[in-house]
Amino acid sequence: MFLSTALSYATIGTAGKFDNTVPLRDKGASTYYVPCNIEGYGRVEMLVDTGSAYTTINEQTLDVLIRRNQATYIKDIDVKLANGNHKKVPIYRINSISIGNACEIKDLEAAVLPGNTRGLLGLNALNKAGPIIFSMDPPRLTLSNCQQDSHQQ
Repeated sequence: MFLSTALSYATIGTAGKFDNTVPLRDKGASTYYVPCNIEGYGRVEMLVDTGSAYTTINEQTLDVLIRRNQATYIKDIDVKLANGNHKKVPIYRINSISIGNACEIKDLEAAVLPGNTRGLLGLNALNKAGPIIFSMDPPRLTLSNCQQDSHQQ
């Protein structure tokens, strides 16, 4: 997991409607997962991680996306992991990810973690779909701005 870097959310005054609600799956230990679909890969369950500046995918997911021309290398960055270690990881632009069944985010930058690590839905995706409402009772994520297609950051 990445420690957060500041990303600003749109204010409520400039928000679209809060009309895309996606149920979250509570797996205990204060972790919530959301169903996603990565174009060129398929269905995945991603951990909603507001402490991660970037959405993450693993190397196996990246291999499939590259074979299907659905990911483009952008750059390498140095990140500080949740355990305090530093690591250089590649950033790829993935063509599209759908959060739940209704919220498509295009041209999303994703950090690639080694091995078979779980995917994280980080602040960069939530920022593009924001403003958001994260509810724990019942567990759900409500998104405002879906089906964007501008490049982030």
